[in-house]
Amino acid sequence: MKKKYILDLNPGDEVEDFFMIKSFASKIASNNKKYFDFTLYDKTGEINAKLWDVAEEKSDYQEGRIIKIRGKVSEWNGSNQIKIIKVRISSEKDQCDLKDFIKTAPEESKEMYKYILEKAESIKDDQLKKITLELIKKQEKELLYYPAAMKNHHAIMGGLLFHIKRMLMMAENMCLVYTNLRKDYLMCGVILHDIAKLYEMESNEYGIVSDYTTEGHLLGHIVQGIKMVEKAGEALGIDREKLLMIEHMILSHHNEPEFGSPKRPMFPEAEMLHYLDQIDARIYDMEEALNQTKAGSFSDKIWTMHNRKLYKSKE
Repeated sequence: MKKKYILDLNPGDEVEDFFMIKSFASKIASNNKKYFDFTLYDKTGEINAKLWDVAEEKSDYQEGRIIKIRGKVSEWNGSNQIKIIKVRISSEKDQCDLKDFIKTAPEESKEMYKYILEKAESIKDDQLKKITLELIKKQEKELLYYPAAMKNHHAIMGGLLFHIKRMLMMAENMCLVYTNLRKDYLMCGVILHDIAKLYEMESNEYGIVSDYTTEGHLLGHIVQGIKMVEKAGEALGIDREKLLMIEHMILSHHNEPEFGSPKRPMFPEAEMLHYLDQIDARIYDMEEALNQTKAGSFSDKIWTMHNRKLYKSKE
């Protein structure tokens, strides 16, 4: 039977298919009866699902497991939701293909990593090259699968590499236009600006984030990134001013205090880094929203873009 993806589900549809668990919780309803609350996932998106009036005391429904459900799709608060009638955990005999469930970057992770490594190798300043290579080589295994976010832009397997690569491609061209930019600093800043997301979030090998780490909750990737650069820079004997420049680029790349940056960019490369980051994040979110929108209609509101709706033209 051909798999029906989450993107293809509509209210009223009856569904009997396999999905991956993104999150699971056992809860108590207003009638004091137990129910299971799932966030289910496949390569096209995610959907909430509920199994009501649960009698069993324990469950083996864990993040990353594939389950088969039978149920009906309805609409709740403007979003699709599945009322589960029957559910079971998949077994080997089901022969599920992981490619159906894991949303991945459109390019191979190893090729993206190779591209980024080559750009780091091309940095002419020996000290900036040294610290950039030190940090990305040390994190190679995690970089191959980590997303760039838990829910928002590039929240896919290999998403962090995809984000960095596209920013690097833009950065090179920006340096051709704005010849006052110091390319070495910009390339270094692009590669390292989100490196601490590897320690901010708990991700499995499929790029699905279950939660933020304790340090991620308490500090966030900006502060964590500065700590990483500081530690590596001191060990490598990097010039103090150069370390401060890199740290400032990480510190200010969100630009706004409410988004985690206590300082706004104070030199051109830091300013450019902020806009490259913002452009890539927003265009990605727009692309994702429009991919799920029918031609000639508007998308759902996008929280990361001030709750704007996007229009998808007919052509």
